[in-house]
Amino acid sequence: MSESIQITDSAQEYLAELLEKQNVEGIGVRIFITQPGTPYAETCLAYCRPGEEEPTDEILDLPKLKVYLDTHSVPFLEEATVDFNADRMGGQLTIKAPNAKMPKVNADSPLEDRINYILYSEINPGLAAHGGEIKLMQLTDDQVAVLQFGGGCQGCSAVDLTLKDGVEKTLLERIPELAGIRDVTDHTDTTNAYYN
Repeated sequence: MSESIQITDSAQEYLAELLEKQNVEGIGVRIFITQPGTPYAETCLAYCRPGEEEPTDEILDLPKLKVYLDTHSVPFLEEATVDFNADRMGGQLTIKAPNAKMPKVNADSPLEDRINYILYSEINPGLAAHGGEIKLMQLTDDQVAVLQFGGGCQGCSAVDLTLKDGVEKTLLERIPELAGIRDVTDHTDTTNAYYN
């Protein structure tokens, strides 16, 4: 059970009132993070009607409401706080999740999280000076990371030599089970091409 997220009493009161207004038996709230562990991470809180929860969700049974936590988001919700500050305009619900953008990764973390962590903590900061960044687009079944080289790296004739070699070397050194990397714009790879 996750004790990672703190939902203050005022936030619980406010959410319980909102849920009551929905007039749906058994409705709760669901907290999840889109693109966790990346600079684009957004922490979201949504109504969760019965049947909308995921079977893997962690459930927080609070006195006045049920909170469903997306299992993949849980490590990124460490030290997160949901708070409600009443003011003249009615008040505002805030979610602070200091670890949403930076994953707490270790050897047991999913491969994608570990690749993203290295990209965002080690590789991209060095590329930022050139206006470039690399994103993980997908991880193939045979453990090949398909990367998108964006910004200043795209269309740069040196991208293949400098960047791919450096990035591949770093990733393969740090994540031995990774089979290799491929550039999403790399059309020379015909292994999956369909010949009639």
